[in-house]
Amino acid sequence: MLVKDQLHRKIQLKSTPKRIVSLVPSQTELLCHLGLEDAIVGITKFCVHPKNLFKDKTIVGGTKQIHVEKIERLQPDIILCNKEENTKEIVSTLTDVAPVHVSDINSIEDCLELIAMYGELFDIRQKANNLIAEIKTKQLDFDNFVSSTQERNVAYFIWKEPWMVVGSDTFINYMLKINRFTNCFQEQSRYPEISFDKEYSDVDYVFLSSEPYPFKEAHFEQIQPYFPKAKIVIVDGEMFSWYGSRLLQSFEYFKKLHQQI
Repeated sequence: MLVKDQLHRKIQLKSTPKRIVSLVPSQTELLCHLGLEDAIVGITKFCVHPKNLFKDKTIVGGTKQIHVEKIERLQPDIILCNKEENTKEIVSTLTDVAPVHVSDINSIEDCLELIAMYGELFDIRQKANNLIAEIKTKQLDFDNFVSSTQERNVAYFIWKEPWMVVGSDTFINYMLKINRFTNCFQEQSRYPEISFDKEYSDVDYVFLSSEPYPFKEAHFEQIQPYFPKAKIVIVDGEMFSWYGSRLLQSFEYFKKLHQQI
């Protein structure tokens, strides 16, 4: 069976994969939602949803550093990676272990494409189609909700020391856009470092993400002087950055966020 991933790489499979190693937390969650939990044999230490996975699955490292020998011992039929989460070196190395499928997510359309791909890969087309339909319904409802909201200027922080924000060419930036949040750092690419050497007086809201850096309210006083007019809010980073089945929760979360701010 010849398939392609989202980087248009050709992957040769002998049959429907029965043993899966997932190196992407949000994709692990998606697999479980699609009924494939029993097929997962290896995960990363960041695959925290659903919570019971650590009891039964082999942890093969993180998303950027892996234990190749652990993965080899699991004898996977397929390894699932992501262009942003995992490195080129990881993908290249693991290609010698098993077929590697790489996702590339920059929009909800990409998310839905990946779900459809998994439906084909794992012969669960109906479950995948049902999930796609449910996400589309929730997105349409959210689009109607957000259409009447005011556009706001936002800075979205993901890291401290160095301070890093979300720029363009990211899934988070896409999610900000569909919320009618204008990213004040969208002229910069990816995840730029910023230095606090000036005031950002045009920012309405500063979003401090709960992940990958666990921002707390204690960080407000460090940031507020440089964003004098902004309201600072802790936001759920998983809702902005996890794709797949997490989208079923994200749209409702975004509604509440708009009502909160």
